[in-house]
Amino acid sequence: MAEQFTMEDLKKRLQERQLKMTPQRQIVLQAFLDHHGEHLSAEDVHGILRDGKLEIGLATVYRSLELLAQIGILQKLEFGDGCSRYELNTNDPSHQRHHHHHLICTQCGKVMEFDDDMLESLEADITAKCGFRIHDHQVKFFGICKECQEKGEN
Repeated sequence: MAEQFTMEDLKKRLQERQLKMTPQRQIVLQAFLDHHGEHLSAEDVHGILRDGKLEIGLATVYRSLELLAQIGILQKLEFGDGCSRYELNTNDPSHQRHHHHHLICTQCGKVMEFDDDMLESLEADITAKCGFRIHDHQVKFFGICKECQEKGEN
């Protein structure tokens, strides 16, 4: 189960990296707290903030997202459609917990999460054979969701 963060948790994560919680970063992060579990693009975040009557430019949203991804607070995701999306990074490297995997519908674009980690033995094998210490992995499955199948869109 993904960990639920508070703004105070995220502020501490910024401070650990000698960065300040600017008002812009705070409202961008608040969008992720308010839309927990969603995979948001810069345009999605900008729209959420604009709908909430918050004034922030799209370029500032992009810069904030990139910085927050670089320092590991957000995870940047690519689903093969040319649009970067982001989510709160719930990985905990000290406990060797892995991130969930993603199921991407190639018809409607819906992204679902799948939490079962079946790659532990493969990682152990890679470490033993190659001496490569794995910190994390990402798995994406592309296919057609149940709803699109029921509509006959295959």
